[in-house]
Amino acid sequence: MTSAPPKDHQPYPTYEKRWSAMAIILMASFMNLLDVTIVNVSLPTLQHDMGASSSDIEWVVAGFILTFALGLLPFGRYGDIVGKKIMFLIGVGCFTAASVMCGLAPNIEFLVAARLLQGVGGAVMTPQVLSIAQTIFPPHERATAFSLFGLTAGLASVIGPVLGGLLIGADIGGLGWRPIFLMNVPIGIVALILGAKFIPKIPGNPGMKNDFGGILIVSAAMFLLIFPLIEGRNYHWASWCFAMLAGAVVLFVLFGLWERRQSRNGAPQLLPIDLMKNRNFMIGAIMSLAFFSAMPAFFLIFALYLQSGYGLTPLWSGMTTLPFSIGVLVASAISGRLGFRWQRQRIAAGLAMMFIGIFALRVIVGGIGESLHYGVFIVPLLIAGIGLGVAISSLFQTILAGVPVKDAGSGSGALQAIQQAGGALGVAIVSEIFFRTLTAQFATGAQPVQAFRESLMTAVIYNLVAYVLVIVGVLLLKNPPRIQRPGAAPAAPVMVD
Repeated sequence: MTSAPPKDHQPYPTYEKRWSAMAIILMASFMNLLDVTIVNVSLPTLQHDMGASSSDIEWVVAGFILTFALGLLPFGRYGDIVGKKIMFLIGVGCFTAASVMCGLAPNIEFLVAARLLQGVGGAVMTPQVLSIAQTIFPPHERATAFSLFGLTAGLASVIGPVLGGLLIGADIGGLGWRPIFLMNVPIGIVALILGAKFIPKIPGNPGMKNDFGGILIVSAAMFLLIFPLIEGRNYHWASWCFAMLAGAVVLFVLFGLWERRQSRNGAPQLLPIDLMKNRNFMIGAIMSLAFFSAMPAFFLIFALYLQSGYGLTPLWSGMTTLPFSIGVLVASAISGRLGFRWQRQRIAAGLAMMFIGIFALRVIVGGIGESLHYGVFIVPLLIAGIGLGVAISSLFQTILAGVPVKDAGSGSGALQAIQQAGGALGVAIVSEIFFRTLTAQFATGAQPVQAFRESLMTAVIYNLVAYVLVIVGVLLLKNPPRIQRPGAAPAAPVMVD
């Protein structure tokens, strides 16, 4: 540093090692994003090796997403309180330690617990990544710096499924699926060592407080919502499942009342009440919840369809989904060149392409017999991937366009949390549809190919409905999107596989 940090937390325009620091936070971000994409291809192998039930497998995915979603806002706030660097290093350390636990898990219960902890580590680390980049770069370099986050997300999306298949197929040291978690360890250790050296110490604000009441209420509400959706099938949807779902509704209402009380008393708010009163933001939040609930769940059941239904190896399963990731990467690059033009049209066009791609895939699945050639999915997955890449950045920008500058940070953080909550909710709902149909198919004596085919075709109807709801949401937005103000923090890159 050639000058002391200004007290108002403005950027550090003279920080000479900012690109070294950027490389480190990108390394940690890549580790987190790669983990999201790499796990799905391992699920059938993992389920077989550990004798896990379908709900156990759902928790491996949904548990991580759930703790990640619940931790984003409070841990982002803690970064402002105690300092972004220390919280980043804590997050990387927690994620790395949890990866060791995942890789060495002796049973499925231990693995699920480790995945919950891994989600916490990701939630501690992720909010600091964008904040650090926003702080160490002067305004004229931020566009270049933030573009690297999109590139990192795209590379993780493309590399993850294939790398997961390669690692499982190689069976390194007879470890099977375990290296997909253990590979995070050297990356995490390097990020910790170099991060401690190169990332500047950005002072916090000890006078700030966190909204512990809001955190407790929304965490309990999410648990009451997700748990019965995943476990209800195992308990034949006993009355307590519906009681928990009703309790979740009550707690979400209570959360709104609590935040209103915090606002009246001038106390900290997990989600500012001004955002809840913002019509565009609330419609956008529902749109975001529906949009991001569809694809994570799809890739979970699609991997099961390919590997358990048709016996594809994890590698070929990952290769089969590769066109989707390529489509996202290409379309994201094109969307970046379009800037702020035609936002609503791009959302509608992207959603239409996603609908067409998934609908075409459903039709193709219905016509496949006992043998499968992975090439039949190239076109529909590529179309759906391009659609996602076209829609995703415009969706965030449109939702945040009407948010006042003072709430921009909270709005962006809330959308990221809603995005992850949508992923957990989608996994729970789509998996319930898929496994319920699968059980019914096997009960009628259906062969595995037929059972998995019918289950996939039934479950992806959820995706199609979700895309229609998002398009309706675009039509309901009251005001036209406005160009983002210079210097405002962009939304974080998003992983969906």
